[in-house]
Amino acid sequence: MSGVLGRIESSADVRSLSLGELQALCDEARSALIDAVMATGGHLGPNLGFVEATVALHHVFDFPTDKLVFDVSHQCYTHKMLTGRKCAYTDPEHYDEYTGFTNPGESEYDLFRAGHTSQAVSLACGLAKARDLLKQRHNVIAVLGDGALSGGEAFEGLDNAVTVGTNLIVVFNDNQRSIAENSGGIYENLAELRQTKGACKNNFFRTLGLDYRYVEEGNDVEALVAAFEEIRDIDHPVVVHIHTKKGKGLGWAEKNPEAAHSIPRGFDPTGAATKPKELTYQQITRDYLRKKIAEDPSVIVVNAGAPSGVGLTPDFRDSCGDQFFDTGITEQHAVAFSAGLARGGAKPVFMVMATFAQRAFDQLVQELGLNRSPATVLVFGAGFYDIDATHAGTLDVVMTSNIPGITCLAPSTCEEYLDMLDWSVDQRERPVVIRVPEKVLHGEQGAFDRMRPTGWHMARKGSRIAILSLGSTVELARKTAELLQERDGIQATIIEALNYSSFDVRLLNTLPAEHDLAITLEAGILCGGFGEKVARFFGSSPMRILCYGGKKEFLDRVPTEEFFKIYHFTADDIVRDIENLGL
Repeated sequence: MSGVLGRIESSADVRSLSLGELQALCDEARSALIDAVMATGGHLGPNLGFVEATVALHHVFDFPTDKLVFDVSHQCYTHKMLTGRKCAYTDPEHYDEYTGFTNPGESEYDLFRAGHTSQAVSLACGLAKARDLLKQRHNVIAVLGDGALSGGEAFEGLDNAVTVGTNLIVVFNDNQRSIAENSGGIYENLAELRQTKGACKNNFFRTLGLDYRYVEEGNDVEALVAAFEEIRDIDHPVVVHIHTKKGKGLGWAEKNPEAAHSIPRGFDPTGAATKPKELTYQQITRDYLRKKIAEDPSVIVVNAGAPSGVGLTPDFRDSCGDQFFDTGITEQHAVAFSAGLARGGAKPVFMVMATFAQRAFDQLVQELGLNRSPATVLVFGAGFYDIDATHAGTLDVVMTSNIPGITCLAPSTCEEYLDMLDWSVDQRERPVVIRVPEKVLHGEQGAFDRMRPTGWHMARKGSRIAILSLGSTVELARKTAELLQERDGIQATIIEALNYSSFDVRLLNTLPAEHDLAITLEAGILCGGFGEKVARFFGSSPMRILCYGGKKEFLDRVPTEEFFKIYHFTADDIVRDIENLGL
């Protein structure tokens, strides 16, 4: 390709550019970003706002000798362009060759895989301390943004940075947003800092003992170069606070920062090419909660700074008034906050993506499980998806089902889901986690027994083979049963395991008399999961067991159909495995 970007093969090439060429590079990089991300999907708004800062960092610092750590890495696309990976943004044939996050497997310029938030300063503290122990000399730079300061680990890292005491540079990208609006008292101080151009006495960063610089024009590459040159090789920790525009350079994205934060493949901002949307559990949940909130002033919806992934649209949030609360990117606090709400008499519904729920494990154990706080946790995005490894949601069953005191439910149909949700919100005895399916299926009413929430549902009575499905795998169970009937004349029993934190012992004890084989299906990790527990239950009986699910591994953007084959997660594979047993 032509232009300045066409000449950039490494960070060293950026260091040799004039200021005029740097501006041209920013323009070309932004244009490439827009074209590529509109075609492939990805984090559009955050990256557009950080183009100039990335170019300035690579012009001033000597990467990879100097170390650069991105928080979340929502802003790393320009960085990838400048470090040998520009084909992913300039050539449609190569658009999908690299991940949307930093990845050491791709380049020596990337130090960590980063897809969650608030960890960059902690990582940078470790890098700086290691540098000092080894008597090395280089800069360590952490990039924060997209609401990362609301996360507790960001505070822990900043608080600890002062004690490191040597070179550590924190670039705080202040675009006044996370995914949605920022939430938390710290953002009032950031607003004051912006209004006074960093001069106000009330300064969060200085209170911690950190040196501080402010750059009002965070999308001016010349201003940024000057600021970074001033603090290069500094001998103590410093925060460079830059004021940027999320979605910079794309009118639609600037006006719609929440919608433009992350967009799907082939996104059309005009909506002209948008297909009619299928019914989703996000929509079903909103409709239920609207009605419940109108009826009951004690119901409150809680989110931790990521509303779009769980379907909490701006209009829904506005309609809730005081009965919606965004804690910021603080899953630990959100779970403990929900426990406090429940103990105070409110009825909290905490909605969270499976990948982010991992950060709140201790609070799930202590504040919910140990204290039996009657809060409802709705887990979205659990199971197998073609997604970056940083956002995988396959660990939730292993994590939550092994916590004493929590009832974990896995509906397979819309009717079951609504029954579970309605029961959970109103009951006052225990915390409840509901694993929300992805695909909306319909089934019979009453499969979930409110009087017996640990009970499972026998969807079809058969013999010889029992298929035990967890949640969304019921469709695979039905297909497998149909194929068994067709090929081998076996009418299998189908059981929906609606509760995965405990067993329906009464039902399970009836199976060995008429069944030789039990099959378990779960869209999650087998190790420590549902199937292993069933196998242990039948361990002393003659019943044979086949468990289907995922291996204990990180899958990175593997197409759904491909890993279904890898895991034998298809009806054909399962029936073939059964036939090979010679039953």
